[in-house]
Amino acid sequence: MSLAQQINLIVEQMPEKKQILLLELVKTMVSPDDILSDEDITDIEQARAEFARGEFVRHEDINWN
Repeated sequence: MSLAQQINLIVEQMPEKKQILLLELVKTMVSPDDILSDEDITDIEQARAEFARGEFVRHEDINWN
């Protein structure tokens, strides 16, 4: 069972009043930088596909001077 599933199971067992409090707490812990946009997800998928095809430059092949 994933961590998210475990959290969900526990939260579902809590009284609604506590769920509301927990929701407000969690909102304070999430920044907009933590949330991926659809464009971010597409870019990540594209990068993974390129990497799988061997389309990358190794760190040691870059002239950093």
